[in-house]
Amino acid sequence: MRALSYQCCMTHAIKIERAELRLVHLPLLTPFVISTGTMTHKTFPLLVLRGEGVDGMAEGVMDPLPDYLEETIAGALDLLRNAVLPRLVGLRIGSPSDIAPLLAPWRGNRMAKAVVEMAVWDLWARSLNQPLCHLLGGVRDRIEVGVSLGIAPLDVTLDRIAEAQAQGYRRVKLKIKQGHDLTLLAGVRAEFPDIKLTVDANTDYTLSDLPVLRGMDAFDLDYIEQPLAFDDILDHVQVQAALNTAICLDESIRTAKDARIALQMGAARVINIKVGRVGGIAEARAIHDVSAAFGAPVWCGGMLESGVGRAHNIHLATLPNFTKPGDTSSASRYFARDIVNEPLEATDGLMPVPPGPGIGVTLDHVALDAVSEVIEVWTA
Repeated sequence: MRALSYQCCMTHAIKIERAELRLVHLPLLTPFVISTGTMTHKTFPLLVLRGEGVDGMAEGVMDPLPDYLEETIAGALDLLRNAVLPRLVGLRIGSPSDIAPLLAPWRGNRMAKAVVEMAVWDLWARSLNQPLCHLLGGVRDRIEVGVSLGIAPLDVTLDRIAEAQAQGYRRVKLKIKQGHDLTLLAGVRAEFPDIKLTVDANTDYTLSDLPVLRGMDAFDLDYIEQPLAFDDILDHVQVQAALNTAICLDESIRTAKDARIALQMGAARVINIKVGRVGGIAEARAIHDVSAAFGAPVWCGGMLESGVGRAHNIHLATLPNFTKPGDTSSASRYFARDIVNEPLEATDGLMPVPPGPGIGVTLDHVALDAVSEVIEVWTA
C-alpha cells in the first residue's frame, strides 16, 4: 500500500456544496459498562458533506454528558450549526488542510472539529477515487484487532473472553475500576494464562491507589490504560516509574505536543490514538509520527462507533506505527443493524480495510432514517 504523491493531490480542488447533519441514536446489542457509567445506545452526530457528485462522512465521539472528556453532543451540535457549517458550505478546497483556518478561531472542541475534518478527508479521497489509507500513507490492507470488554462479573467476563478467543481476536482489554481489578485479573489469568491482556481504568484511580496498580504487575499485562485523571500527565510519570507494566495514555493525549511531553517525561510507553478525540486525521497522524520518533507503539482506540467511524479508524490504523491490536472489532458485536451497507467484520483477529474510494463504506439510508432523531441541511 503506497501513498499518492502529495503534489499530485494538491492540483485537485472540490467545492463543498451541501452539508447534512443528523443526530443518530443507535441501540447497542448489550449494555456496555465502564468505570464512569453504562451505555445502552450509541448517540452521535453524523455529518455528510456533498461536493461535485460525491459524499464524504464522519461521526462524532462526544457523549451526551461530559463523562469522557469535557465536550458534549449538545455543545458540538451548537458549534457545528451556528459557527462551522454555515461557513464551510460553499468553500472550495484544494486539500483537507484548507479548512484549518476555518476551524482555528474556536478553542478546544476537538471532537466537534474532528467531525468536520474527517468528513472533508473522506470527501476529498472519494473525489480522487482513492482509498483514504492510500492518501495517509498506509502500509497494510488489514489490521490486527482485539476486543474491549465492559465491566461484568467474573463468570460473565470469562465466557466473553472464551468467545473472543474462539473468534481469533488478538488482544483482550478489560474495563476495570476501583474494587473490580486484582481479583478479576487473578480469575482471568487462572483461566487464560497466555492471552494478550490489557486493562483500561478510564481515569478511576489516583496516586493513593499506587499499591493496587503495582499489584497489576503480577498479571503480565501488555499495558494499563489511563489509570489516573484525564488531564494528568505529571502524576502518570510517578506511576510509570513505579511499575514494570507499560502505561498507555488515552484521555490525556489530545495533541502531538501532549504525546511528545508524555513520552519525553516518561509518563507512558504506549499511546492510544482516537482520531475523533484528537481533532481529526491530521492531528492523529502527527501523534503517530511523534510516537514513532520516541519508539513508542500506538494503537487505534474505539468509542463504540457505527460503521462510519469504524471505517475511519480502520483506514487510520494502516499507518506503520500502529503495531498493537486496536479496538476496531466486528460491528456485529455491538449492533443488530449498522447504518452502513458494508459488513465490517474481522476474521481471525484481522479486520480488512474496506475497499473502494474514501473510507470505503456507504450509508444504508433505510437503517439510518430509522435511528435519526434530527436532520438539518445547509446548501451553497
